[in-house]
Amino acid sequence: MSQLIIHGRKKLSGEIEVRGAKNEATKLVAAAILTDEDVVIKNAPRILDLEKMMDIIKSMGGRAEWTAEHEVTLNCHNLNPETIDQKLVKKLRASVVLMGPMLARFKKIDFPTPGGCIIGNRPLDTHFEAFKKMGVAMEEDSANNIYHLHTDGLIGTKIVLQEFSVTATENILMASCLARGKTIIKIAATEPHVEDLTKCLNKMGAKISGAGTHTLEIEGVEKLNGIVHEVIPDPVEAGTFAILAAATRSEIKIKNINPDHLDLVLEKFKEFGVNFEVGNNFLQIKKGGQLRAVKKLETNIYPGIPTDLQQPFAVLATQASGPTLIFEKMFDGRFNYVSELQKMGANIQCLDSSRILVTGPTPLIGTEVKSFDLRAGATLLIAGLLADGETTIDEAELIDRGYEDIVGRLQKLGAEIERIDI
Repeated sequence: MSQLIIHGRKKLSGEIEVRGAKNEATKLVAAAILTDEDVVIKNAPRILDLEKMMDIIKSMGGRAEWTAEHEVTLNCHNLNPETIDQKLVKKLRASVVLMGPMLARFKKIDFPTPGGCIIGNRPLDTHFEAFKKMGVAMEEDSANNIYHLHTDGLIGTKIVLQEFSVTATENILMASCLARGKTIIKIAATEPHVEDLTKCLNKMGAKISGAGTHTLEIEGVEKLNGIVHEVIPDPVEAGTFAILAAATRSEIKIKNINPDHLDLVLEKFKEFGVNFEVGNNFLQIKKGGQLRAVKKLETNIYPGIPTDLQQPFAVLATQASGPTLIFEKMFDGRFNYVSELQKMGANIQCLDSSRILVTGPTPLIGTEVKSFDLRAGATLLIAGLLADGETTIDEAELIDRGYEDIVGRLQKLGAEIERIDI
């Protein structure tokens, strides 16, 4: 465990480069299971979640190693599913996408309930219902929280997902690549990293059409090949750094972004009165401008406001003039951080489990707070940077799940921040 100690009210400036997308890099590790050849992931972020996914592969006898500063090479030729590290799986929500590739390749897997951040109820029903349609039988060992999944061979079919689930889309998409016949996935998620995963699978030899739409068609093939693939820039990290700059009234250039993945986020910046400039691959947050509240900010499936940016936006709202209604439509546990911001002096009223009202501008005061999940940790970090005095963030290691070397990178911008291992 670790703490971050932040001395706020320091003006930040300079440039920061966005790393590869966490939500794609971790899924590409799962995709590597579908082939016995090398898979090379470029622009891979050095984050805890990716390290854990690599460790799960290694626990089954596969190769997973850093071959350059931001490059991972995997080889899953000799995997043994029976040796999977179930403790690691239980700690990592992203591990759920291992089920599809492993069923496609091994036809049988004993899989524990995945772990991850506490952000509300995230059942696996959508995954399991889709797998059943593809010919997968399942028994649940509720006493040990383990699912026993097996099939005589995945069969292509029409699948209407029960919701716009990103991980269910990815799971069924990867499983379908080696299934017999055609699979049609309707109500598929369209997040940028899902679309890029589809492109990667096609480069490996899959036959997928409809990338970037809500309907995917997959013609099963017998074999996939190795690949070298570059991860897209992380839009959530880009948005986090942009909100950090805007909230602290700092001039920061955020490099290596894809503005097309941030359309509605940038529109919200305009509503908030953020002064910024957008280029082909950069976002420059500038000084000046009066932050003003927005009528409503609601999360939604892509291309809506991502739920992972709802919490950082709440900090920005504390510095804006007037009331901002924030409506969380994706997860029912995303407001755990509110009590911590209230400790720092934020004027936030919880209307119900899905809505909060943030009224600003309010000066924040440094104090000791706790990170409940990855994005809450990043949110409290932003709050600490703009607060008066010293802020201590407990359980700060959660931030490392999705942000590479966050302390070192912010120090280069002028932040007075240090990590203490406890």
